[in-house]
Amino acid sequence: METHLFHTLNRGVDKRQIFLDDQDRFRFIHDLYEFNDQDWVNTTFHIFKKYNDIGYRNIEGKKRKLLVDIHAFCLMPNHYHLLLSPKIKDGIPQFMKKLNMGYAKYFNRKYQRSGALFQGKYKSVLVKDESHFIHLPYYIHLNPLDIMAPEWRMGGVNNANKANNFLEKYRWSSFLDYTGVKNFPSVTNRLFLLDFFGGTRQYKNNVMQWLYDPVHMVEQVVEVVLE
Repeated sequence: METHLFHTLNRGVDKRQIFLDDQDRFRFIHDLYEFNDQDWVNTTFHIFKKYNDIGYRNIEGKKRKLLVDIHAFCLMPNHYHLLLSPKIKDGIPQFMKKLNMGYAKYFNRKYQRSGALFQGKYKSVLVKDESHFIHLPYYIHLNPLDIMAPEWRMGGVNNANKANNFLEKYRWSSFLDYTGVKNFPSVTNRLFLLDFFGGTRQYKNNVMQWLYDPVHMVEQVVEVVLE
């Protein structure tokens, strides 16, 4: 199947936070791995004892039949970003249904709530041209700067070293794995992007360039707006 990349994202209903603690964030990342399977997956309410349990139900060596390749991801307090390509026909809709329903079931049970967690059907935009493709992974990985340096979207950060240090300590994206630091390596397929961008060292250098001058690059990837 020819590779088609999609920028896929969703946000909490009424802009509410969907990740309230690290346990929630880890659960969602676990779900990225676990629900990426054509076979049925049980959505049991699992309390993780440590933050390295990715794929804990695959300890017997069961080979997954992937629905999608997850190339990059980032979790923010009230939304998430994914960069996906389908492995089978309708792989993305199947995966997203499992992911959103499974995580919502966990979240509602944990916090004793009911009703919709997400604001509606996820949004997914096909990456059509090279300028979009080149900048989108950086845009996804720099999203956490909204927490400590929101000016990055307007004209670069005031302190690039401080921003870089923040990103290196932010576990809840695929950024660290793209820079050669083992974080959640089993979740993403990084070969395609790293081959294009010249490896982990060059990818990190490119991100630093983004920190200094992101404005024209951001304009290439704001095609999805979470109203």
